[in-house]
Amino acid sequence: MSASPASALRHLLAEPGLLVMPCCFDALSARLIERAGFRLTFMSGFAVSAARLALPDTGLISYAEMLDQGRSICDSVSIPVIGDGDTGYGNAVNVRRTVNGYARAGFAAVMIEDQVAPKRCGHTRGKQVVSRREALTRIRAAVDARDSGAQILILARTDARATDGIDEALWRARAFEDAGADIVFLEAPQSEKELERFCRSVNVPKLVNMLEGGKTPLLDLTALETMGFKIAAFPLTLLNASIAAMQSALGSLQEGRVPAPPLTFEAIKTVVGFDEYYDLERRYTED
Repeated sequence: MSASPASALRHLLAEPGLLVMPCCFDALSARLIERAGFRLTFMSGFAVSAARLALPDTGLISYAEMLDQGRSICDSVSIPVIGDGDTGYGNAVNVRRTVNGYARAGFAAVMIEDQVAPKRCGHTRGKQVVSRREALTRIRAAVDARDSGAQILILARTDARATDGIDEALWRARAFEDAGADIVFLEAPQSEKELERFCRSVNVPKLVNMLEGGKTPLLDLTALETMGFKIAAFPLTLLNASIAAMQSALGSLQEGRVPAPPLTFEAIKTVVGFDEYYDLERRYTED
């Protein structure tokens, strides 16, 4: 019997070394991440909102839409998937429902954050965070759901650096650890010194967001591992590459040129699973 997604993620977190985590937005991008040899991925709310709705990450996408996207993603891969649970989509009872729903969908972990709803991308303007008490209540509700039987890990995120400064963000990060979070994420620190302070302040596995063009300095993987980070997320790398490639192909067509395909038709069929389908088809049609 194979290990549960949560158990598989626990094993990864217990191993030495930094885990590089490209983030996905649909089943195809998740499969490409797995095929490239990465050991886990993250369903990015920013990227899902962009790919599914063509809308910004400003709380416009719903719990049901994220859950539906997550089922497709988790079904498409065998590696652990962490799901963006935003603010939990309501009060503490909603947080528990979100955690349980994400666990049933097949996620290995769910991220719950302390922003005011509707939330915003962590590297954009207009963010606000809830009080310490409400932030901790959300994480406690998530931990309660886990401890009551949901097979899922809790990733606690604070956005307080942008609104209340690094000291408040570190207080919340430590409090989230004390409340039972399995992984802690301080969003958008603005210097190497702040990254180092975060790593010194928290003992559970720590996640860092490497967003190209974001507020956090982009550091090489060795430096991040030396600081003490366990997971380095690349939230928009694949979405960025996808948009650029599609815009380039569309530009060529607009100019009357047929773009040279980067992949052969056979390669595309392999990625989406035609070979496996044909194997199954033969199994049920042969005498």
